[in-house]
Amino acid sequence: MITAVTTFKLPKPVTREEARSIFLSTAPLYRDVPGLFRKTYVLSEDGMTAGGIYFWNSRGEAEALYTAAWRARARDKYGADPTVTYFESPVVVDNVAKEINSRDE
Repeated sequence: MITAVTTFKLPKPVTREEARSIFLSTAPLYRDVPGLFRKTYVLSEDGMTAGGIYFWNSRGEAEALYTAAWRARARDKYGADPTVTYFESPVVVDNVAKEINSRDE
């Protein structure tokens, strides 16, 4: 499993309410994306950094999303270039499902 963290250094701070509105406007784009099983939107306490934490089945599926078109859409929406950092996720604790997952790719 792969966790990808995206961040945007915003040109000016946004409030939680402004961020929520922006996030809700883009959330439908992430439904049914192959290999993506969860996305969590994030906003720093000072409102200067926004981003997402994405949970993927594989790195290839993650990389298929973060295209030049995705980056351009993010730049238009947030006024900042995104960064994407990938992490291996060998073990995931899921307290909702009451499971500990350790799937191999």
